[in-house]
Amino acid sequence: MGAQVIQEIVPPNYIRTVTFGGNELRSGIPVVRLGEPLHLEFDDIIGDEADYYYTIEHYNYDWTPSQLVKAEYLQGFDNIRLFNYENSYNTLQLYSHYSLRIPNEDTRGLKVSGNYMLNIFNANRELVFSRKFIVYESLAQVEVEVKRARDVKLIHSRQVVNFRVDSPDFILKNPDETVSAVILQNYNSKTGIYNIKPQYTVGNELIYRYDELTSFWAGNEYLDFDSKDLRAATASIGRIEVRDLYHHFLNRDRIRAFDPYTYNPDINGGFVVRTLQGQNPDIESEYVWTHFALETYEPLEGGELHIYGGFNNFELDESTHLEYNSRTGRYETARLFKQGFYNYKYVLLRKDGILDEGFISGNFVNTENIYTVLIYYRNLGARYDRIIGTGSATSVNISN
Repeated sequence: MGAQVIQEIVPPNYIRTVTFGGNELRSGIPVVRLGEPLHLEFDDIIGDEADYYYTIEHYNYDWTPSQLVKAEYLQGFDNIRLFNYENSYNTLQLYSHYSLRIPNEDTRGLKVSGNYMLNIFNANRELVFSRKFIVYESLAQVEVEVKRARDVKLIHSRQVVNFRVDSPDFILKNPDETVSAVILQNYNSKTGIYNIKPQYTVGNELIYRYDELTSFWAGNEYLDFDSKDLRAATASIGRIEVRDLYHHFLNRDRIRAFDPYTYNPDINGGFVVRTLQGQNPDIESEYVWTHFALETYEPLEGGELHIYGGFNNFELDESTHLEYNSRTGRYETARLFKQGFYNYKYVLLRKDGILDEGFISGNFVNTENIYTVLIYYRNLGARYDRIIGTGSATSVNISN
């Protein structure tokens, strides 16, 4: 019986606005170089200054537990309480804002590259939530390019990632057995392509020129809203009400799948917390009930509609689920967001469990996406998978 593949634990409703990354905080899975710092921040909207603890675990390429003991991959100690937290100031919604930086005086750093999980526990040692992150070494050069699909039926809707790996100073022995590649679109680990083997080997250079195997649906640019000013309507926020908290009603959205592609700059599903009502957005940003409305005129058959984005690490749950309102002819929902700039889109979760990102938004080959390639290597007899290189490219300059 094989080892169990680990999955991230989704935060409960009272844990909000989780940001996690390296020197640059971005949505999705963090990809950091060995030796670079990691930052985690989140809010507890119960606001009772609860105690939280963290641990770090190392995993194999396939997210099964690695054979390494903690002393082999961690300098210092984990299972330490988060000491850095502040309470919200001058907000209707009380919350406590927690932050963690690694390295710190207890956890001095990581020793090896590979897949990792950061776990957050409460005072009762119950796992509250967990987040994956990736640590790589720069031992190989990875050149990435984005191309159109060779299949004429998909040439306008899919993007293909080709890449090559060059390691002049690091010999890759038996690459068909020891090397595996992963491709991520917009740092979303849930839609990544895994276990890609070299197509050709030329000397010490590995060539990956697949078509169908390394292709992604192109999607469409994300929609967005900006709630940095609580009291001002904008191009996306049509109406504001004040009840127990502020309520922002977004202007209705439409199905875009059949419209011509229109370039609209986005941040690939990400978000940025910010406010005009205070100096420190971490503790002075308000929480706002944000109301979404997608006009369809009649209910859709065959699945559930959700709002989707990095605001909750691309998870689908009750807070993202839209219900059809027969009176308005729209799918509607309301979700609590911390003030800021947010990307989002509407997606269909089909009855068979498959996520269709393009059902509402469409798939257009000119859509700007960022692709990240990770190269895993385990030499024969080694006890863990290293990540020896990474490369990235955007589809802005997509070619045939």
